[in-house]
Amino acid sequence: MIWQLQTAKQKFSELVERALADGPQVVTRRGQEVVVLVSMEDYRRLRDGEPDFKRFLLNGPGLEDLEIERAAEPAREIEL
Repeated sequence: MIWQLQTAKQKFSELVERALADGPQVVTRRGQEVVVLVSMEDYRRLRDGEPDFKRFLLNGPGLEDLEIERAAEPAREIEL
């Protein structure tokens, strides 16, 4: 079902119940679809197997083979 934002705010409990019973509920703002309310069960199913950002970074290539060198010249002076 599609809900206008104002109606979704006024009937939030009903919106939640419909998401649980009937599946995803679309909310529009000024005629544009902007968000979808889904049950936690649907959300977890949709996210299954998708790593979070930390896991994504940790599973990336190792950095031990990089040759990182710091410049030998002193830092430049700045006026504060």
